[in-house]
Formats: sequence, C-alpha cells, structure tokens
Amino acid sequence: MPTDLVHPALTATAVHKAYGDHVVLSGIDFDIPTGSVFALLGPNGAGKTTMVQILSTLIRADAGEMRVAGHDVVRDPDAVRATIGVTGQFSAVDGFLTGEENLLLMADLHHLPRRERRQCATDLLERFDLVDAARKPAMTYSGGMRRRLDLAMTLVGRPRVIFLDEPTTGLDPRSRQTMWEIIRRLVTDEGVTIFLTTQYLDEADQLADRVAVLHQGKIVAQGTPEELKRQVGGGHVTLRFADARGHDYAARTLDVVSRDDEALTLQVASQGDVRSLRALLDWLDRASLTVDELQVHAPDLNDVFFALTDNRVAEQEPAR
Repeated sequence: MPTDLVHPALTATAVHKAYGDHVVLSGIDFDIPTGSVFALLGPNGAGKTTMVQILSTLIRADAGEMRVAGHDVVRDPDAVRATIGVTGQFSAVDGFLTGEENLLLMADLHHLPRRERRQCATDLLERFDLVDAARKPAMTYSGGMRRRLDLAMTLVGRPRVIFLDEPTTGLDPRSRQTMWEIIRRLVTDEGVTIFLTTQYLDEADQLADRVAVLHQGKIVAQGTPEELKRQVGGGHVTLRFADARGHDYAARTLDVVSRDDEALTLQVASQGDVRSLRALLDWLDRASLTVDELQVHAPDLNDVFFALTDNRVAEQEPAR
C-alpha cells in the first residue's frame, strides 16, 4: 500500500527555529490529512515561509519532528523531495525559454523518458490553458500565465504534497479565481495535499479545509474556517434609520457595537443567523421604527485574523 495512504500527509511536533536571539518558530504542531488543503496564515514575518522551507528540506529546524507522506524530514530528505512540489512566492519560470521548453527542462530534471517527457509537457499545457502561448518566451506571459506555468512545472514530478507559498500574490481577481479552480481540482480529482500560505484571508476561506494562525512564532488557533469564526465572533447587523428619533431609541435599547449619529447608523451585535435576524426585525416592527437599510456581517477570517494577532504586524524575519 502506498505510504501516503496509511500516514497523514504532513505532521509536525514541537518544531522550533531561531536565528540568533530571534525566535521564528516556537513549538509548532499540526497534523494534515491526505487530500486536503491546509492554510497557514500570519502577518509578514510570522514564520510562514520558514515553515515551508523546513518541511521542504531547504533549511533545518533546530528541534522538533516532521514527517511528509510518512517520511522523516531530517532522516530521509531525499524521499521527502521525491514526493513534494514547491511553488514559492517568486516564479521559478525561465523567462527566456518558452512555456513548452520550461516544462521539458523540468521533465529532464526529473529524468523522464523522452516519449513521456513530451507527452507530459503537452498534457500540462492543455490542462493549464497555455497551448496558444506554448512556443512564446515566458517573459511575454502575463502574471497569471506565469503562475499557471510555474504550478504546471511543479506537477511534472507528480507530487503528492504541494507547498504553495503565497501563490496568488500580485494577480488580478480573474487570475486568482483561475488559480483557485486549479488548486481545487488538484485536491478533489487527484487527492493531492496542499500546504498553503497566504495573506489573502478570502483565499484561505475559499480553499482551506483547516486553517492555522501563526503569530509571533506560535500557532495561536487552529481548526476549520467555520470553527475559528465561531470562536472569535464579531458578527453584527448594520442598521440605517430614517430619522434621529428612531436611531436614538434603538441605540439606547439594543446591544450596540457602535453608532454613528451623523449617518444615523448602528452596528448591532449578531451572529447573522436566521433566528437572531428574525428577532431583530420583529423588535423593529413592534417598536414601529423605520429602517432604510440593513446589512448583515457574518464573522469571517478577517475577524479571526485581527482578533488573534491583535492587529499587530510582527517584525520581518531577519536576512539569512
């Protein structure tokens, strides 16, 4: 039976990394199931990229145990490298080569047989919608095309675990959506495990099965996006009243988070569920108050992020 089917895709226990007196990672633990997306969130300098570099064998941790697809990262790094793919923050595409040539070069590096390497490049160009640009220099590609080619190059070795380190940074909304669709298909159609780092909280909300928030070297929360949202709360309903009398009466009666007397608006604490919203509407009706506008804000990962990191941005990781 293949190793990745009998072990979690990735595990980490008590991982520690420091540069001199600066502690980057302190006691990191997680367990990631095969065929899922795990998102590691955190401010700039929180240690996200360091964690990716350690798991992908680029640098060594000072302490801790890590396994990727059942292989020990320290004792068996070659086996780890054979089962992973890495798409970093900066594209690994050679701009002077065509898209096809970049894929063929990667196939050569993986020692694929000649017939197989050509077929592999053809299949990936079709899959990533790069056929029309296959024989154009990659330097002429748009940002979204370069990122698609970068990910296609990662797939040449058929990795079972892929590290995506801020894969959509700098992309326009359409290109980001395209990348999201590709990532989802990798997981659902092929059972690939994705370790994602991102600063786009909506990206983690869209893609991740589980999320961990990294702050000042420690994981301060971990769970599904919905579990984390329930944990921190932060939902509210914004009401804009038709007149100052109704606005003032509601402000004195309801559980108000904030008020704006000039705009005649109130933010009322609510989880945004149907029951609480119906109760609020019934109260407004009984009080004969006229509301011109109502907006529901359910808790999201932005609320989670700011609650858990306390709005502070960590210092940048030191140069190495």
